[in-house]
Amino acid sequence: MLKIKGLLIFAFLILTQSVWSQSDMTVQGSSPDLYLLHTVQAKETWYGIGRIYNISPKEIATLSGVTMDKLSIGQQLKVPLSAHNFTQDGKKGADEVFVPVYHIVQEKEWMYRISQNHNKIPVETLEKWNSVTNDHLQAGMKLVVGYLKVKTAQSPLAATGLKKIVIPTTPPAATGTKPATETVAQGGKPAEPKAVETKQEEPKAVEAKKEELKKEEMKKEDAKKEIGAPPPSEEKTSKTSVPVTPATEASYTGAKGGYFRSMYSGAGKSTAGNAGIFRSTSGWKDGKYYALMNNVPVGTIVKISYNSTNKSIYAKVLGQLPEMRESVGLTVRLSDAAAAELGAEMGKFYVDVTY
Repeated sequence: MLKIKGLLIFAFLILTQSVWSQSDMTVQGSSPDLYLLHTVQAKETWYGIGRIYNISPKEIATLSGVTMDKLSIGQQLKVPLSAHNFTQDGKKGADEVFVPVYHIVQEKEWMYRISQNHNKIPVETLEKWNSVTNDHLQAGMKLVVGYLKVKTAQSPLAATGLKKIVIPTTPPAATGTKPATETVAQGGKPAEPKAVETKQEEPKAVEAKKEELKKEEMKKEDAKKEIGAPPPSEEKTSKTSVPVTPATEASYTGAKGGYFRSMYSGAGKSTAGNAGIFRSTSGWKDGKYYALMNNVPVGTIVKISYNSTNKSIYAKVLGQLPEMRESVGLTVRLSDAAAAELGAEMGKFYVDVTY
């Protein structure tokens, strides 16, 4: 009896390894049409393949564009990833486990684009699952982008599955007075619920504190950019937040790409990397865009291209990147008007720089 049981376990492990060899569990396609590729092996049936991936064989046949007749060894089938067998929120049935599925990072591909192509999964979740941040992504990396939900008693993939996955949660915003209750025992009987209030700062005091912190931050940034900054009449750092809204032809009627386009004379040098943003009053109406960049002479006109929107702008280098935490991992920082002209909506975005 023990010998038979051992043989069954051995056979199951062999089958599991076989299934993994058929599919590298790499997600194909993009939202909302995500799928896996399965290579048909000897003696496999439509029903058996459906059990492996916890999906109806009819759905596999429909996505693959084939009829449910005889299968051919080596035939590739598209296995859909739907709400039934795929999760990114940690929900599953009691009889299911999570099997990770992956995305291979491509050249110049960053977390935001990967997020958008995989059901807009939060970037924070991708970073948590893979223990890697956007700044450390490299082409060829395998990133977990979700989990296949398979039946423990039906799919050989379940042998390598997880019973639980971590889903990062965003702490709720702090509120002022928050009702709560506490029960006080008196004579063995619970007392009436008593409201418990948390302390709330006066709105004016909170706003004053925010304004003070904002001014301190701006003073630090001004000090970092003081060397090589343009004359006050040309460029002045705003002391208040300037909304990053796309520049339009109505606000700037000069050459496309900015005021400095005609002054650009590229010397064949180029680089690429993450770009950040700093606040500025310039550029919104006059098209004068500015940049902070290391190892480039002050006054150099650089061309910044953002492939995600196929847009380019021309900016004058004011000086080096300030030595502060926000500059870590950045190649260049652009004035907010320049970023808006490029159509960038993220805190960091990947650009090509030529000068």
